[in-house]
Amino acid sequence: MPRPELLAPVASAEMLTAALRTGADAVYLGIGKFNARQHANDFGSMTLADVVRECHLRGVAVHLALNTLVRQEEMTAALATAKEACACGVDALIVQDLGLAAAIREAAPEMTLHASTQCSCHTPAGVRALAALGFARVVLSRELSKEEIAACVGQGAETEVFIHGALCMSVSGQCYFSAMLGSRSGNRGLCAQTCRLPFTPAESAGRACEGQHAALSLKDLSLLHRVTELAELGVDSCKIEGRRKRPEYVAAACTAYRMALDGENVPETLKNDLQSVFSRSGFTDGYYCGNRKEMFGTRRKEDVTAGSGVHSGLQSLYRNEFSRVPVRFALTLAEGQPSLLTVTDADGHTVTVTGDVPQISDRPMSADRVGQQLGKTGGTPYRLTDLTADIEEGLTLPSSALNALRRAALAALSEERSKLRPITWRCEPTLPAADRPRKGEWWLRLSDASQMTAAVTALADRVFFPLDTDPLLLGKWSQQLPVGVEIPRALWGMEDTVRRRLAEAKSAGATCALCGNIGAIPLAVEAGLQPIGGFGLNVTNTGTLAAYQRLGLAAATLSQELTWTQMRQPWDGEIGALVYGRQPLMLVRNCPRRETRGCDGCDGHTGALVDRLGVRFPLECTRKTQVEVLNSAPLWWADKLPELPPLDFRLLHFTDETPAEVAQILHTYREGGPNPPQITRGLYRRGVE
Repeated sequence: MPRPELLAPVASAEMLTAALRTGADAVYLGIGKFNARQHANDFGSMTLADVVRECHLRGVAVHLALNTLVRQEEMTAALATAKEACACGVDALIVQDLGLAAAIREAAPEMTLHASTQCSCHTPAGVRALAALGFARVVLSRELSKEEIAACVGQGAETEVFIHGALCMSVSGQCYFSAMLGSRSGNRGLCAQTCRLPFTPAESAGRACEGQHAALSLKDLSLLHRVTELAELGVDSCKIEGRRKRPEYVAAACTAYRMALDGENVPETLKNDLQSVFSRSGFTDGYYCGNRKEMFGTRRKEDVTAGSGVHSGLQSLYRNEFSRVPVRFALTLAEGQPSLLTVTDADGHTVTVTGDVPQISDRPMSADRVGQQLGKTGGTPYRLTDLTADIEEGLTLPSSALNALRRAALAALSEERSKLRPITWRCEPTLPAADRPRKGEWWLRLSDASQMTAAVTALADRVFFPLDTDPLLLGKWSQQLPVGVEIPRALWGMEDTVRRRLAEAKSAGATCALCGNIGAIPLAVEAGLQPIGGFGLNVTNTGTLAAYQRLGLAAATLSQELTWTQMRQPWDGEIGALVYGRQPLMLVRNCPRRETRGCDGCDGHTGALVDRLGVRFPLECTRKTQVEVLNSAPLWWADKLPELPPLDFRLLHFTDETPAEVAQILHTYREGGPNPPQITRGLYRRGVE
């Protein structure tokens, strides 16, 4: 059974040392501004090239995070970082932005690409789609169960799974909370961790209840006792989260998981230290086990106190080198000739050094003595696995000479292993750009078929219904205007159900499907429906639009994190923007209301969260499979339509509105009318950092 890679986070020279000396097979890090932990990188005087040399010397791979969304005007700078990575011989780039990935593929086809967890991939179809775009590995969403992970394995790309560390409340890549509240985008590496602030289910507001103020904060993940299962599933990489944490955390996590992956028993003291060094009310494996109760937790005072007491002790874990690189020695002693020692590693590097001329002795050197001296590789990254000695009869070398040969040979091998092996940057990629006339249509997204009325048919150009809408209703309305269905952004183990419902929708008269996740696009194509990209695809540049078009996308809703000005560029394809609605701020699998109130009495729209200022954020539940945390005020641009750039469609996103309100709001957008008392302009003017 192949053993998965152990992948560790590093953000400083000391964290790098901790990872290298405690058994990591690979490390991931970021440089510059295009990584999801912009302020977590401080390697001092070390350059990226230095990091690569240190890692490759020890047989450890380097994965560079370029895992943020990239705007069109930033593409040249992002590609410069990718070009630097190629020059240093980085082993893989972790990328979220599909436009950036396509440009890197064009410029450096030999560079390995990993699809970031920010791509929100959690289905077999999603893995296959990313593989078709050139990704060799997919970092799966953290919310998957064991069975859902198993389904994603063997779909054309390697799979990487988070095994330890912080759990975001939101599906990665689908959180806009920090951006909307403070213009600090989690999709651009500047998350303000809004979810760790106090939030309370509306029904509990004002009542003292333990845990009620952690409605968006989950415990930390630990799959220490599950890594053997992950190996059996065929998972290729086990990833530890924590580029913002301390070196001691990295050392404890790597040591424990190295032991677990190697089949060793992890001491209880180390398990306790791992929890003490950092956790939020302990650990959880709720997603993996499919038991999502009691997953909520915060960083308590006792957690901080426990951590302060173990840091110094954990430093001993990375005091010495980790001897992980197997080598073979071949010693040759011939009369009157300098001694020769050849060292070979498993990667095909071979070096030979010369030493003293052997002496004639009546006590010739034995093989045991040779092995004893050459096997002293402690304090180096090497471990001796095989030795051959060709010694002419009656010859010997002093121990000091053997030691000198060993040191010289390993030093020469280290120099060879440390050489940078650049990946060719073949050309400067071309960025897609070709404008076209825009249609300016009005499209509606409904959360319930009951919101549709005859009054809407005269004003809307297209309407998207929930996927589970009665086919008879779809057939009725499809006689009056083009209709589509919305595929849920979260498809946890639901591909077969979605296929069946898409087929029913197609037969009923639907012509298209709104796709908010990459895994939804191939399902729509398979059903014969035009895939229309939702905001969840995070289209921020023309290259990303082109990448989705290669998968079959017919049109795309541009990212909510772009300004109107940033949208004014030549898009070679149909584009639109969300112009009305309570914008989804988070896509979550674990309902924060259900933790304290359960599902009784909830119709999908009755729940809400209240923050520390008393602001109410409604919850929208889709058939108990996914929950959206919605903005407190609706997005509104009916009175400012001239500010909008040319668009093929303006999408109105309805959630808890009544049928009469849907018709009235659409009428106001088309014909004019008063503004609601509380509105937001979203990010279309102020943008994000």
